[in-house]
Amino acid sequence: MMEIKIKDDFIKLGQALKLAGVVEDGVEAKYVIQDGLVKVNGETDERRGRKVYEGDIISFKENDIKVIR
Repeated sequence: MMEIKIKDDFIKLGQALKLAGVVEDGVEAKYVIQDGLVKVNGETDERRGRKVYEGDIISFKENDIKVIR
């Protein structure tokens, strides 16, 4: 499992995918999220602006990404 470190209380889902390096840019993040390919804490979420917080787990393809502070 990879981890991404955030400075603030939350990060938006699209930004988190970019920070983790699993998408190239915001456009790609938008499409993979809208296509239902991303899960947060085991639930599919199609909102690019969804706020994810410390302790949340983002799943995309073979990657599990834990948000830490």
